[in-house]
Amino acid sequence: MDVVTVSPKYQVVIPLEARRRMRVKPGQKMHVIFYDNMVVFIPVRPIKQARGSLKGMDTRIERDEADRV
Repeated sequence: MDVVTVSPKYQVVIPLEARRRMRVKPGQKMHVIFYDNMVVFIPVRPIKQARGSLKGMDTRIERDEADRV
């Protein structure tokens, strides 16, 4: 686990290994989510990159008779 230091301007540098694994590019936008006592950054990706990410997922669901109308 890497440790980063918060600058006087409240900035941090994302460690190289994290940038590589997340494929983060300079200028890329990030979603910021607050979870318990953590801040989570999720890279914003174009929707086209999501295509095929759920390949093989079973989308069949059991539905009630009333839902089938």
